[in-house]
Amino acid sequence: MTTKRDYYEILEIDKSASIEEIKTAYRKQALKYHPDKNSGDAEAEEKFKESAEAYEVLSDSNKRQRYDQFGHAGLGGASGFGGFSGGMSMDEIFRHFGDIFGSGGGFEDPFSSFFGGGRSRSGRTVHKGSNLRVKVKLTLEEIAHGVEKKIKVNKYVVCKTCTGTGAKGGSSFQSCSTCNGSGHVTRVASTFLGQMQTSSTCPQCGGEGQVITDKCYDCAGNGVIKGEEIITIKIPAGVAEGMQLSMGGKGNAAARGGIPGDLYVQIEELIHDYFERDGNNLLYEHHMTFSDAVLGTTIEIPTIDSKAKVKVEEGTQSGKILRLRNKGLPSVNGYEGKGDMLVTLQIWTPKNISKEEKSILEKLSESPNFQPDPSSKDRSFFSRVKDYFE
Repeated sequence: MTTKRDYYEILEIDKSASIEEIKTAYRKQALKYHPDKNSGDAEAEEKFKESAEAYEVLSDSNKRQRYDQFGHAGLGGASGFGGFSGGMSMDEIFRHFGDIFGSGGGFEDPFSSFFGGGRSRSGRTVHKGSNLRVKVKLTLEEIAHGVEKKIKVNKYVVCKTCTGTGAKGGSSFQSCSTCNGSGHVTRVASTFLGQMQTSSTCPQCGGEGQVITDKCYDCAGNGVIKGEEIITIKIPAGVAEGMQLSMGGKGNAAARGGIPGDLYVQIEELIHDYFERDGNNLLYEHHMTFSDAVLGTTIEIPTIDSKAKVKVEEGTQSGKILRLRNKGLPSVNGYEGKGDMLVTLQIWTPKNISKEEKSILEKLSESPNFQPDPSSKDRSFFSRVKDYFE
């Protein structure tokens, strides 16, 4: 199995790099390994895709935060863009990142010299569908083992009548007369520095290079309609409340055969009946009788998978914490193993007792062994709790 390289290593930057430094580093890598400069070089093409994937993650603040915290597993546990998508084709890379270094980047689009500054290799505009966000509720048991969920998502889908083209019959097009099919128009203006040439999106066809002569009736020429899709989401073990996973290409379909948006899945953790979560550790309170605490006993504790028997020493004090190693939740990146289960023992005090029970307790209370002796406790409760988390 091939190990994915570190994204910072791919772009040759530090983890503290700013967004501008990330852009600069990606531009450098993209120009170095561009397929038009390395024709037929499979290794260069792979590095070109690799650098695009690294940029796609590190330029997104949410994805970068998850990657910094959980590594590749924090993006969904699979290779490719968006964690689950399985990679992008070369054309999709050009469409996504062909214009990322516009006026805001402080230098020209690195692909402009090859493709005329457009959003695809042809120079024509390619539409991008909007992203969607959904919440998925998980139990602690599902989080412990990972789970596959099927959800129904209401979204824009490709129009089946025109197969997403927006044209009646799928072929009612003609080349745009304004831009002659290029998708952009060039203007020459005279300035005191001489003639200046500028290029902009064609206002007639919106950069597509062609116009629809007869629109599809069902989608009114957009190529998409309102619909729904059943999507299967594979959620890795160890995810946490608020964590966001993404599925590339599972968002809204794009107009007229463009690139679909992404689907962002936010994790919501359901409250458990008796466990509380603290990171990868599970907290549990066990109530026991006074007599069992005095005499000692063996108790049965529920765990996330089954049950465990634990010995309680005689003379156990209320508030004592027992640690069950590796009985907690797994880490989402898989590197840190499992957390522990921390069991707090609480002595149960009965509220209603009989006269006979009361008489026995009154006699026992006179015994020196039943008198509190705080000096026998070598450490405070909070000190003992601290020890378990260090």
